[in-house]
Amino acid sequence: MSQTMFAIAGLGPTELVVIVLIIFLLFGATRLPQLAKALGQSKKAFREGIEEGEREERKTIKE
Repeated sequence: MSQTMFAIAGLGPTELVVIVLIIFLLFGATRLPQLAKALGQSKKAFREGIEEGEREERKTIKE
């Protein structure tokens, strides 16, 4: 499935390696774990917000 996604975006293995190297150079090895953690927390907060909105919507429909 991920191969299909990369094929659609037109990214090959070489392009992915270059992107990873650029990210590594920009953020450095010490900041990458912090960046990944922040990204995961943001994703979790976004998902919780969506779920809360859906619950409120169902609650309003029932009333």
